[in-house]
Amino acid sequence: MNAPETHPPLNNSLRPLKRVLIANRGEIAVRVIHACRDYGVTSVAVYAEGDLDALHVRLADEAYGLGGERAGESYLSIEKLLDVARRAHVDAIHPGYGFLSERADFARAVQDEGLVWIGPNPDTIDVLGDKVQARRLALKAGAPLARGTEDPVKNAEDVVAFAEEVGLPIAIKAAFGGGGRGLKVAWRMDEVAECYHSAVREAEAAFGRGECFVEQYLDRPRHIEAQIMGDTHGNVVVVGTRDCSLQRRNQKLVEEAPAPYLSDEQRQRIHQAAHDICTSAGYISAGTVEFLLASDDTLSFLEVNTRLQVEHPVTEETAGVDLVIEQLRVAEGHPLSFTETPTPRGHSFEFRINAEDAAKGFLPTPGTVDVFTAPTGAGVRLDTGVMSGGRISGHFDSLMAKLIITGATREQAIARARRALEHFEIEGVASTLPFHRAVMAHPDFTGPDTFNVHTRWIETDFQDTALEWAPRQPPATEPGMLHAMIDIDGKRHRIGLPAALLQHFGSSEAGLAVETQQASTEGNVTAPISGTLLAWQVEDGARVNEGDVIAIMEAMKMEIQIAAEISGLLTLQVQAGESIEAGRVIAGITPQ
Repeated sequence: MNAPETHPPLNNSLRPLKRVLIANRGEIAVRVIHACRDYGVTSVAVYAEGDLDALHVRLADEAYGLGGERAGESYLSIEKLLDVARRAHVDAIHPGYGFLSERADFARAVQDEGLVWIGPNPDTIDVLGDKVQARRLALKAGAPLARGTEDPVKNAEDVVAFAEEVGLPIAIKAAFGGGGRGLKVAWRMDEVAECYHSAVREAEAAFGRGECFVEQYLDRPRHIEAQIMGDTHGNVVVVGTRDCSLQRRNQKLVEEAPAPYLSDEQRQRIHQAAHDICTSAGYISAGTVEFLLASDDTLSFLEVNTRLQVEHPVTEETAGVDLVIEQLRVAEGHPLSFTETPTPRGHSFEFRINAEDAAKGFLPTPGTVDVFTAPTGAGVRLDTGVMSGGRISGHFDSLMAKLIITGATREQAIARARRALEHFEIEGVASTLPFHRAVMAHPDFTGPDTFNVHTRWIETDFQDTALEWAPRQPPATEPGMLHAMIDIDGKRHRIGLPAALLQHFGSSEAGLAVETQQASTEGNVTAPISGTLLAWQVEDGARVNEGDVIAIMEAMKMEIQIAAEISGLLTLQVQAGESIEAGRVIAGITPQ
């Protein structure tokens, strides 16, 4: 497909928005709801069955159920979302990030309904969402690029051949999608093939397409990105830069703006490349152009995310621009409210507060949030989708909240961040708070004259033993009563019923979560997390050795490998594709 025209036609017509459906959940749905309220637009939320009492449902002006527990049955169902759009009589749809936000077919379906799509044109999503085409566009625009394949690879043998030609490490990337999903880095030749197969599996699960391409992976790179905004009048402006180098498994944990420790020449090259790529793509609405900056100062274009980014608040705080309201204005046909890059006003950090146990390799920990007490004070902003008593589902992303801290300088922002993180309290599920506290005390990140972090710093350099999370007993619930939420014509109502009335229903029909205890005996293989068993790596009855990877589980956008703890004959007890609670016995190993 060819790229859109360099300069889109001038749009002098305005289409005022009155009702916006938010095709998402969690904190980003809440974020868009707040912007709609500020802009004077009615917000319409949607929810899966497990999100019936979620914060975004409570805050929206109206909310409609999608049915289903999993993403494929709810937030990824184009048909269900459009059905709600018709019933709610909305003018436009905002996709948030993740889910369908970068799906051109969804954008087209929205426009075919006569609704406004709050995002880039579908053709632009097609071009920039295909990372192979995006590389070609970046090359044509003169952006810096590392070596890579021109087309998606056909098999693992193609990946091995590329690695032998250019050397290791190499990055295997999903050609469609982003957010770290379908991205694997191979550091040894003996892991190239498995990295390829793992990237394909993740890409198929996350984006419905498994095509991958390969490129040279830069040594100890920083992750730098440029926030851009475009309108229907041909204007494209770089709003600012961010550094997102603190990552685990290619998922960002801490971001800051503006990107620190860049030379004027480096910042100018990033701004110019981002502007030229998006201008040549006829970009409209919010987007992000990402780069890698190697330790030898080599700069390479990475990808374009055709949506609002998770880390957009740090740019908002330092640029003085509400990016979501700017999206609403652009969708109505207005030109951008600014014509050049705003001068940064101070420095800002964002901490992703995920339901993950950092002491156990950032394992996801779905469950009930018993206590959620956020910090306050100067320079503190909290974007959240949960509250005390809320439940973190194992079917979706682990992100609970984003803590955004701003100061006049980076040093003041660091001091405020340390104070705010110390005052943040979450109980009931593990969180990344201990990790964030440790990072903000680490000289590699907060030293006055150095910045030594890179995208694999957590895996290779970071060592801290003070990350343990100690769960406490949840508070007692009101005896004899069950509370439920129902919606009637888009309005929510809370009802309380005596538990005795529901005793004749099974726990699944009543929507009750029942905790079970499983005995742990030698030879049992138990699920380390609550999630989905993606695949068995060995067959029933096979002989396995201690340390062999026997299964792969997935929860909250993460793949977890399960290894045999002893040698022996394997007996499978669950099927691939099943949803499993943490601690459940999934197989047995008979020692030999």
